[in-house]
Amino acid sequence: MFFWIYDQPTWAMALLFTTAFAVFGIGGLTLFRRTTFDWMHRSERTNEVVGFAMSSFALLYGLLLGLLAVAAYGSYTASGDEVTREAASLSALYRDVSGLPEPKRAELQTILRAYTREVIDVSWPLQRDGVVPTGAGKIMTGFAAQLQAFQPANMGEQALFSEALSQMNTLLALRSMRLASVNAGIPDILWAVVLVGALINMIFIWMINTERHVHVVLTGMLSAFMGLVIFLIAAMDYPFRGEVSVDAAPFEQVYTVVMAK
Repeated sequence: MFFWIYDQPTWAMALLFTTAFAVFGIGGLTLFRRTTFDWMHRSERTNEVVGFAMSSFALLYGLLLGLLAVAAYGSYTASGDEVTREAASLSALYRDVSGLPEPKRAELQTILRAYTREVIDVSWPLQRDGVVPTGAGKIMTGFAAQLQAFQPANMGEQALFSEALSQMNTLLALRSMRLASVNAGIPDILWAVVLVGALINMIFIWMINTERHVHVVLTGMLSAFMGLVIFLIAAMDYPFRGEVSVDAAPFEQVYTVVMAK
């Protein structure tokens, strides 16, 4: 996968895909008509055969693209849900430690605020570049050590302490799931099949026997649309990369509403 495409603005990425496919399609058509077209159409029935084969292949290829689009969108929405759950767990953990006595309460709240700012300001930009962040994990390690060192003095503090430990474990599990999704996407072998299928689809388009100007317009339009569909899949493929990605809005809301003083 060419990860550099995620460094581009969304509009530039879409333009790149559609233009590249359209240029390749029209360029290939020009070469095909000059070299192979007459040899292919020595029989009057060739166009019928080409049309039948093209419709059958287009059905299979369209099904493949549709399934990949659904899979990419499903991964994107699932990652968004996991981030929301992670932020909710962070909010609950902050409220739990807010019930502990001083000075432990202030120490733990300060660490959680620092963790949240680290996630928003450092971790998220790194994730968009495909880098798995580690800074926030070190902060949570310090938080865990501070929390586990607390000694409850009564049953109320024991209940809050137990709930805080449970929420911390939930938060760490959700964080691990998020980090695992940073570089999780459609396997390269599937992308290879998509590109080979796009090439075969273009060859079928080139083989259609029609007027030259109609052929050029048809090839350009179909090729550009194929590029647009493949762009859509690629844009959503890695849910934390590029502009079309899951953002840190749930964490920002927790920091503003729950943690800010």
